[in-house]
Amino acid sequence: MSNFNIKENPHRRFNPLTGEWVLVSPHRTKRPWQGKMEKESEAKRPEYDPTCYLCPGNERAGGVSNPKYTDAFVFTNDFAALLPDTDIVVEKENPLIQAEQIRGTSRVICFSPRHDLTLPEMETSQILKVIELWKKELAELGEKYTWVQIFENKGAIMGCSNPHPHGQIWAGSSLPNEARKEDYHQKEYFEKYKNVLLMDYLQYELKAEERIVVKNENWVALVPFWAVWPFEVILLPMTHVKRMNDLNEKQSESLAAILKSLTIKYDNLFNISFPYTMGWHNAPFTKNNNDYWQLHAHFYPPLLRSATIRKFMVGYEMLSEAQRDITPEQAAERLRDLPDIHYKMKGDSETVHE
Repeated sequence: MSNFNIKENPHRRFNPLTGEWVLVSPHRTKRPWQGKMEKESEAKRPEYDPTCYLCPGNERAGGVSNPKYTDAFVFTNDFAALLPDTDIVVEKENPLIQAEQIRGTSRVICFSPRHDLTLPEMETSQILKVIELWKKELAELGEKYTWVQIFENKGAIMGCSNPHPHGQIWAGSSLPNEARKEDYHQKEYFEKYKNVLLMDYLQYELKAEERIVVKNENWVALVPFWAVWPFEVILLPMTHVKRMNDLNEKQSESLAAILKSLTIKYDNLFNISFPYTMGWHNAPFTKNNNDYWQLHAHFYPPLLRSATIRKFMVGYEMLSEAQRDITPEQAAERLRDLPDIHYKMKGDSETVHE
């Protein structure tokens, strides 16, 4: 008889979305949050910063000035990584030396005119306006480009160069690597089982319950079974939805609510403005029937034990495969048990760890 225990023994977990594996070593750190929680000092930001190139009315690079916007605002990146007028020419010198040009655009979306807010500190109605702008941009860019990547890099540790609450939208004429992997494996699953991969997975998680962080009538945020980052989360609608611009009014409103709830829990974990990279995966805009796709968002936060201790993808991770110590089940429980009220609303003297 085997003595294997998935909660105690090292093992690998399979990610059906990408076809990749992650090594889990729960025996190394059974309770990774034990000990003192170091808090990173955060400077209080003003509501308006005259030196910020994202604040309303301020000048951006090249002399362009922002309008005095009062809600979510989008503009084409002044240093766009993708350009719309590139010639499409494929060059294949030999099978090992290949290059192709790509057309696209890069846009910046300011979530709020206030310089001092982030998503968990915004009103749900304000987050809803961000969602509506995401939907509008997705519909517009999807008419011209194959892939539309909506994302947010939050925090300097994630390479965010400006603390003003904002995200980005990159759209391109080719399917990028992560999207290509998810497209392939969702399609393969659909053809084999005649069901949508992420809908089947969601039903499993709703029954198991142990990896769910927060849910409402239309959405579920959970730590996936195959999570790589310590407090990674995948956000899924309860019903089959291919793209964000297919969401109805109720689904959009409850999405705003769960985004606020989840990001509050993130901030409460270490009493800081919690850093992460977040991105939406919508079905590609191709001529193929992609009913096998399910809309979802990935949250990849780097922090591990405290506000100043992060997970590094080095050594074995870079050369072999991803590895984690804290199990997804432990991470989900830790997040799930946190208060629903933002730590800044509880007073400076009160912590949320005790």
